[in-house]
Amino acid sequence: MICRVLFSIVMFGAAGLGLPDQTTWAGETSPTAYALPDILALAMRHNPTLAGVEGFVKQSQGQQIAAGAYPNPSITGIAGRGAIRDPSTGTHVTERTFTVEQPLEWTAKRQARQEAADAGVAGANAALEDARLSLLADVKIAFYHLLFGQRDVELATQNVANVEEVLRTVQARVAAGEATSFDTLKAGVEVQKAKKEVARAHNALLVAKARLNTLTAGSLGKNFSVRGDFHRPKQGIETDGLATQALEQHPAIRRVSKLQEQADHTLRFEREARVPNVSVIGSYHREAGDESVTAGLALPLPLWYRRQGEIQSALGAKHRADAERVRAQQELEQAITQHTQEVRTAQEQLSLFESGLLKQAEQTLTVARTSFRHGAASLLDVLDAQRVFRQTQLEYAQVRADLSIALARLERALGTSL
Repeated sequence: MICRVLFSIVMFGAAGLGLPDQTTWAGETSPTAYALPDILALAMRHNPTLAGVEGFVKQSQGQQIAAGAYPNPSITGIAGRGAIRDPSTGTHVTERTFTVEQPLEWTAKRQARQEAADAGVAGANAALEDARLSLLADVKIAFYHLLFGQRDVELATQNVANVEEVLRTVQARVAAGEATSFDTLKAGVEVQKAKKEVARAHNALLVAKARLNTLTAGSLGKNFSVRGDFHRPKQGIETDGLATQALEQHPAIRRVSKLQEQADHTLRFEREARVPNVSVIGSYHREAGDESVTAGLALPLPLWYRRQGEIQSALGAKHRADAERVRAQQELEQAITQHTQEVRTAQEQLSLFESGLLKQAEQTLTVARTSFRHGAASLLDVLDAQRVFRQTQLEYAQVRADLSIALARLERALGTSL
């Protein structure tokens, strides 16, 4: 009697934990399936990060234009009523003075400022390229996470169908008097666990969708899916030559190199700025009883202050840029080594699964099911074999996703596609 009550409770709970309804009703649109190239194109078009970096490039280009500009001249005009008082002649004239002043910039200072601005533009373009490279890697990683999430949902749904089949077999055996009601109870609990895994997989899938949709600035919409397969290299990866090239030509390295170059030119500019600019002055003066045209030079004298503060600040920026370049090279070298090892580890694990682990798990489950139908195996043996088979399939999908993600991160570190 107790077993029957427990069995009723379990079956009622199993019915309450039904699978999410996947039926598409009339009027509802089916999910749009995007391939990886489509999502990459949407991300490059809509992601606000690139727009921000492009704004930085335009800002640097404006500074480059300003660095190449010549100093503007200044014109001063003064006029007023004047008369000769001693001796008084009664003569009245309009007195006026016009002065034109043109600063002449020190050539070495102008050249240093222009070279610093040119390095700034080159560094901004490298930063834009690096941002694009990072965005492509982030999109690929999010895509493979979502692809694994979809696979996880499929495996969880298949597992529910398999354990429900086991439950029906147990119920038939109980009806035939070949098993006890307690076996039905255990099979019902296993169905509940399987449906709980489906709910967990769906929640993880929603999180993965939100992450990928964020990278495209919401252009994928709310109801979408991805199609494609995990990335797998056709042959072994040799990164020695690529790593050497990356340490020299990677956009992140070029960016900090240009920052270093810009700091060098800025320091040179501050040192050259100790030489003051010369201003050429021309003047016309007309007053009562006098008219003159004069020319001259204006030269500030750097006696008390010779830009010691600016030079020290530029020197500090140069030291910081030097350290930033060394740090970037070390981090890039570490990332290449780490992601290369992750790729190799994932490839080794993938070989283990494909060389026999998957087949063994499937064969074990098949033998257990057959033996259970003929009474040669217990329910516990079937459930254990089912758990091992599902776990093996899930781990296999996880390894495939890990390999794809490691390849995307390695491409990001190398700055090139594999």
